[in-house]
Order: sequence, then C-alpha cells, then structure tokens
Amino acid sequence: MGISTRSSTNRKPSESMRLIVTTFVGVVFGFFIGVSFPGLTAKLNLPSSLLPSIDVSYIQEKYAGGYAPSLVKNKSSISSEYQSLNDTLKIWVPSNPRGAERLPPGIIEAESDFYLRRLWGQPSEDLTSKPKYLVTFTVGYDQKHNIDANVKKFSENFTIVLFHYDGRTTEWDEFEWSKRAIHVSVRKQTKWWYAKRFLHPDIVASYDYIFIWDEDLDVEHFNAEAYLKLVKKHGLEISQPGLEPNKGLTWQMTKRRGDREVHKDTEEKPGWCSDPHLPPCAAFVEIMAPVFSRDAWRCVWHMIQNDLVHGWGLDFALRKCVEPAHEKIGVVDSQWIVHQSVPSLGNQGESQSGQAPWRGVRERCRKEWTMFQSRLANAEDAYFKAIGIDMFNSTNP
Repeated sequence: MGISTRSSTNRKPSESMRLIVTTFVGVVFGFFIGVSFPGLTAKLNLPSSLLPSIDVSYIQEKYAGGYAPSLVKNKSSISSEYQSLNDTLKIWVPSNPRGAERLPPGIIEAESDFYLRRLWGQPSEDLTSKPKYLVTFTVGYDQKHNIDANVKKFSENFTIVLFHYDGRTTEWDEFEWSKRAIHVSVRKQTKWWYAKRFLHPDIVASYDYIFIWDEDLDVEHFNAEAYLKLVKKHGLEISQPGLEPNKGLTWQMTKRRGDREVHKDTEEKPGWCSDPHLPPCAAFVEIMAPVFSRDAWRCVWHMIQNDLVHGWGLDFALRKCVEPAHEKIGVVDSQWIVHQSVPSLGNQGESQSGQAPWRGVRERCRKEWTMFQSRLANAEDAYFKAIGIDMFNSTNP
C-alpha cells in the first residue's frame, strides 16, 4: 500500500508541468496564427467584405510614433490595393452624351419618342405599331372643327401632338382621335415656344418628318401621305404645301402653281432678291406650315432662340440648315392648303395704351425679326473672325 501511494504522488508534478507546457505552447501557437492571419488574407486576395471592420485611424492614434501593429500596416496595404482597383474599374466614356460619361454605353438611352405605352404587361409588347411621322398643332378650342378636319388628313402613321395656348384640353375628348393624341397645355404661348421646349431633336428622333403647323389651315385639297411621297421624290428636307393663290399670300415663293408637283424657286418684285438662289426667291418657305426632315429639324431646333417666341425671321434663315438649300427647300404644289389667317393668337395679347391686343403682339413680332437677324449676323461675323476671315474685306485671307 505504501509503495502505491508514493508512486501516485511522484506523477502529479510531472502531469502538472506537462499541462503548463501544453497550455503555453498553445497560446504561443495561437498568437503566431493570429498575427499571421492578415498577411495570409492579403495573399489570398479575400474580398474586403469578408474582413472585420477596423478603425485604422483609432489604432494609429493609440500607437503614436509609428509603432502600430503589423495588422494595421497590412490593412492599409489592402486598402491601397482596393483603392487602386476601384480607380481602374471606374467608367469614363467621353463619347457618351454630356453628363452621362460615367455610364457604360450599353445602358444609355439618348433618344425618346411620343409613343404611348401601357402600365402593365411586357414592354416589348406595348406597341402594335410605331408611327413614322409627327404632326403638331398649336390650338385654341375655338378652332376645334378646323383641327378635327386637319387631323383626319393624317393617317395612323402620324403621332398627333396638340399644344394648347388657351388651357382647354379635356373638352377635346369629344373627338375619338384626341384620346390617342399628346396634349401639352401652357397658356398664351406660341408654337415656337412649344417647339423649343418639347420638340428637342432627341425627343422626336424616331420620326422621319416633323410637321409644325398653325391651327388656321384649310386642308380640303391636302393628303399627308401623298405629300410625303412628293417630298421624298424631289429630295426636299424643308418644305411646305403650296398656298391657294387668292388668299393670305405674302410671298410669291409659297404661291401654288397648278402646272407642276413641286417648285423650288420663283421671281419676286424687282430688288427683292440679290441672288436667285437666296430667299425669298429660293431656299424659302414660310413658318405657318413647315415640314422638316429629321436631320433638318436637328439643325433648325438649335437655331430657334429661346426668348424669341414668334419665329419671325426664321424662314429666311432655314437655308443655313441644308446644303444646297435651293435644291433641298421647296413648295409642294399638287398638295395645297388655304391659310385662313384667323388672328386667334393675336387676341391672346394684352391691351396697352388703349390699343387692341393684337397690335402689341404684331409689334413684338417685328422686334423679334430685327433681333434675330442681328444675332445671326453677329454670330456669323464672330465665327469668321475667330478663324481669321474678315467678312467685310474680301481681300483678306
């Protein structure tokens, strides 16, 4: 019994020492594993989302003087690597539309349209047809019957847009076609005000031709599809229907000729045309019923001045947008209209100094014509001077 007791007592110190040594080794091994772990993750390029969040600035402050643990140094290295990768993956495409340079080109939709879409179903199934042409009328409700007659001359190949200067829109629902039309209502504004704000070239880019018409046109002898066939046949980028010779004529160029399909020039009063290829003898249509190709409209829209709302003077400048203008601007004679000259927009003015409202509107029109001509001349002069050409001295290079 005594021998057995001594043997048990002698083993206890040995087992205790072994336990202490094992614990110490485990702690040391664990410490080295813990210290080595960040370096291991850097080599494996583990994503930052899998690493614990570390307030590096806090640790650097705590271990001032550059004695922060290696964990902080490794974390800083990882941050630098990811920042570099981040910079590499940033998108910048200078050829994208302005403001969209940070987007991948494949997601950009730079153009739109007036196609009506459903609120349900597959987007790809929304449109049973896509109109190829656009016609806009700037209207007051008093001209509803005339506009109804106009719209019926345009097939389902046309998107119809009504710009309402009198604020009355819901009343138009008495016409079935009105329920499919686009209605834009702002009181006492002109069609060129509307056109500048709602007919941006990127909005109407889906349409081959854009009609921007007044509300007071008699279209008894007009058919839109037949008109466009002649426009294409004769290569017209800017055009208008011929005007009935006995009503509402200002210029000989827009007078209908009964012996031809299209004409592109005319003779005016002596002294009116310095060049037979220039307005008003050629390269000229009026602004009551113009029709533009998509490309021509892109240019014309940029020429419309934001603050000059009547468009006076624009007709003489349209030639700037096509080349050669005397070949690509013309009047379609075999599809003709009558300008009824209803002073509806003039009555939207205000009476000043006892004058009728339309007088103030007409005075504004004349002022705008002078202002537009001046701006265009100054812009051209500035351009040519910038490239070393003096337009007033032809001997200079």
